[in-house]
Formats: sequence, structure tokens, C-alpha cells
Amino acid sequence: MIRQEISDKIKKLLSEIEKEENVYIFYACESGSRAWGFPSTDSDYDVRFLYINPFKWYLSIDEGRDVIERPISDRIDLSGWDIKKALKLFRKSNPPLLEWLQSGIIYVEKSSIVARWRKLIPEFYSPIACLYHYLHMAQGNFRDYLRGDQVWTKKYFYILRPILACLWIERKLGPVPMGFEILADKIIQSADLKSEVAKLLKRKREGEELSWGPQIPIINTFIETEINRLENKKFSKNNRRPDREKLNKLFLSALIEIWGKDSLIN
Repeated sequence: MIRQEISDKIKKLLSEIEKEENVYIFYACESGSRAWGFPSTDSDYDVRFLYINPFKWYLSIDEGRDVIERPISDRIDLSGWDIKKALKLFRKSNPPLLEWLQSGIIYVEKSSIVARWRKLIPEFYSPIACLYHYLHMAQGNFRDYLRGDQVWTKKYFYILRPILACLWIERKLGPVPMGFEILADKIIQSADLKSEVAKLLKRKREGEELSWGPQIPIINTFIETEINRLENKKFSKNNRRPDREKLNKLFLSALIEIWGKDSLIN
């Protein structure tokens, strides 16, 4: 859970961004370790938001900047995407965006846009695109943090989660849920492995400094085995053909809902 004073501060910062940037933030959520379910006591608040510019902004022949970012301050990391950018990425089944839309920690959800957006997830979700995203994430983090006798212990979660996400997708269970424990409970079959992961999760949540330490053999074996298997498996291409016009309709209806019909003619 996010403490009320932190949530209030985040909402205040988002309101300030709206005024400074002349945008309307219709959705903001937690996206990092806190949303995944394995925060440390000093974890950042990784706030991601979606916003919409005034109608005329989209009519300019010059492409405007479609990302808003702020420097991390008081462990609050703020970053957002314009709705048009987000819809283009959604069309490609962008995994981070799919996670944002399903986050269990929501700071702002104004208007009906996101509720209607979520209903399109089954149609635009691409298992193969998401699987390769998570596999590449696991490969990179494994290479950077878990090679050698001494490993960066807290990074186990940043490799375990994408691997479990791959296995979730491989088993055709649908879009990947954000919660790490949901993935672990559903995917990990070995009682010994599940127990070791649970112990590590408890240590991290209780604030133990999980810096460099010896490998955890049972976890390392699982990670290496699954990465090697997934790297060598042939996955069939996705033949989905979602109706892209639905995204255009969502975009236009969002403009009307937020700014009103008069914005289209004035």
C-alpha cells in the first residue's frame, strides 16, 4: 500500500504538470517494484501517466514532444506518454503499457478512457511480442547481475519476473499480470524453489540490504535452465489482425470527452 501522504504528494505533482504543460492527465499508476509486489523500504515510486494535449496540438505539421518527464525527487519518478504515442505502442502490444493499464496501484483515473481502453487488451495483445520483450529483459539482467560466484541478490527478482512472464505467456494464460506473487504461485511448480523465492521476497520487503552475495543455487539453476530453453524454442508467429480503427475511434472520442465537441471546430 502507498501511504496517504505520498499518494497526495504524487497527485499534487501531477496537477502541477498539467498546469505547466497544458495537458490533461487522465491516468496515473505505479509501475515498478511497488506495483510488481517486491518493493524495498527505500524503493522509488515509479509513477507512469497518460495524458492528452489540446485538440489543436495534434493538427500541427511539426511533431511535438510526446513524452513528459521530471527528475527524480524525494524518490518520486514521474514519466508520462501522450495518448497518441501510447495508442501507437498499444497497437504493437507494448508490454510496459499493458502493465500500466492493469496496475493495482492507481493514483489517477479520470474519464472513461482507460476503462474502454482495457476492453481492447484481448484483441491487441500479442503473445509473441510480449514473450520476446520479457525474454530479452531476463537475458540482459542475467548477463549483467547473476554471472559469477558473487551476484547482486536483489536483481534475482528482475530476472525471475520476466522469466515467469514468459512461462505465463507460453502456457497461453493471457496478458501478464503485474503481481509477482500471482506469477510465482501459478507458474513455479517446485515446492523447494517456491519456498526459496518466498524467503528472498520476505527479506526484500523487510528492508534487508540485498546487495552482493553468493548465488542461490536452486534459483540460478531455474533461471539458467529456462533462459536456455526459451532461447532455443521456436515460437509460432501471431496471426492476429486487430481492428486498428478502434484505436482511432478511442482517440477521437477521448478528445471529445476531455475537451468537448467545440474543440474540434474552434
